[in-house]
Amino acid sequence: MEPLVTVGLDGSPESLAAAHWAADEAEKRRLTLRLLHAWPMLAPEPARAPSEVDQNYWAKRLVHTARAELQAGHPGLTVVGTLVADDARKALLHAASESELLVLGSRGLESVESYFLGEVSLPVAARSDRPVVLVRSPGRAKARAETAGRVVVALKLHGPSDSMLDFAFHSAAAREVPLVAVHGRSVPLHARVPWGVDHSVTEDMKRDARDDLDRVLDPWREKYPQVEVVDSIRLTSPAKAVVQASEGAALLVVGRHPHRHGVTPHLDHVVHAALHHGRCPVAVVPHG
Repeated sequence: MEPLVTVGLDGSPESLAAAHWAADEAEKRRLTLRLLHAWPMLAPEPARAPSEVDQNYWAKRLVHTARAELQAGHPGLTVVGTLVADDARKALLHAASESELLVLGSRGLESVESYFLGEVSLPVAARSDRPVVLVRSPGRAKARAETAGRVVVALKLHGPSDSMLDFAFHSAAAREVPLVAVHGRSVPLHARVPWGVDHSVTEDMKRDARDDLDRVLDPWREKYPQVEVVDSIRLTSPAKAVVQASEGAALLVVGRHPHRHGVTPHLDHVVHAALHHGRCPVAVVPHG
């Protein structure tokens, strides 16, 4: 199968925003875009059936309308549509395994959930063996896109991170924007004094963190010499550091441990903070 970017469609504004983001990304990566709509109640396709009795009419119309809109904005992009009569989670996980990237819509912590949010998007992001990008609502995404000038990657500086860094550097190179490597460290209790913090301790923390960042990033600087790399060390919780750094970014990249069979999949608190509070599209990349 040829390389694909797959986007899940459910007809919500968020999924359509995700489709537009996915079209831009597929164009940057020179890949085919696949629009996927999954629903267990889709009827088997008859050999011939008039449109007025076609039980899949609205599902087909959803995909066709989105495809026409995206094709008009990206005339050189190959866009294909797929209907799958299956549970959305199962269909999306299978589609992700066949794709370079899976893209879904997201509403963060807003009260009304779309079909692919929460019950579908988070479990898929936790289980997928390929990167999954969650895209926020269209109005918010459009406003951010006008000022988005960097890709941000969240680094913990312990454990494997090659797949996440490769994705982040590749994304920055494709956009021709800087890559910001953000790392958060909470100030320990012994560094806190009545008037604030002991600056000698915090300066040592920053120096150690910068040395660790350079050790991790230097091989990738050599591999992607065209990408400007900026480090951002924040003396706050890793979750807060990541959310703050996402302001005005084109993309936030976070990593997660791969799902092990027999173990309930979960996303750690940094990934949850990024998905619920991040102010730009968030890519969850399995590593380890």
